[in-house]
Amino acid sequence: MNEHDTRDDTMTGVDPGRLDDNQLMKELETIHRTRHDTLLYGSNDALRAHNERMAQLEGEWLRRNPRRPVAAGRTREGARERGCGGSATPGA
Repeated sequence: MNEHDTRDDTMTGVDPGRLDDNQLMKELETIHRTRHDTLLYGSNDALRAHNERMAQLEGEWLRRNPRRPVAAGRTREGARERGCGGSATPGA
């Protein structure tokens, strides 16, 4: 079995379920870093592939971290209370 998932002969990367936690985080950091350029300058196929891969990686991270900390400022209620100037980062 090939370690890379292929869809229509397009390589989409290693199945996120096979990545250890550090590898998964590194993949997430990379895909988030490249998101803006892909959105602005990538072809439709590149953007579609980016969307699919990001969803796979984020879905796996959420599956592994169902009780992740949620910053109050990142909720609708917290955003209303914060107005325009508060921090949305946990512990900040």
